Amino acid sequence: MARILALDYGKKRTGIAVTDPLKIIASPLQTVETKELIGFLKKYISSEPVEKVIIGLPLNFDDTPTDATPLVEKFIPKFQHVFPNIPIETVDERMSSKMASQAIAQMGLSKKLREQKELIDVTSAVILLQEYLETQS
Repeated sequence: MARILALDYGKKRTGIAVTDPLKIIASPLQTVETKELIGFLKKYISSEPVEKVIIGLPLNFDDTPTDATPLVEKFIPKFQHVFPNIPIETVDERMSSKMASQAIAQMGLSKKLREQKELIDVTSAVILLQEYLETQS
């Protein structure tokens, strides 16, 4: 069965989460340098069936674009060109990084680990994917 991937797309790094084959649980996959993202996805998708990719769309509380919104909007056509058979869908990512930071703090990790941007990015992707799965059921 195919999985769903979630991307917390950023200028420097992208957090990636993935579902189990039954699409019940969202798990962290990896954080990759954004410039390496397409290559990473090519390799991953060649070894694991992926039915859909969701990507966080950064918006302000008043629904206006943030400084990061154009980055995501520019990436989507690139993704569609490389993976024309895999739909990509945007989801609201407001508060995902803040929620990720709070979740990490609640894990009891050291301050040094909690401040690792890669951990925040991949945890944000997990939160995006888990929320998406909850809205689909």
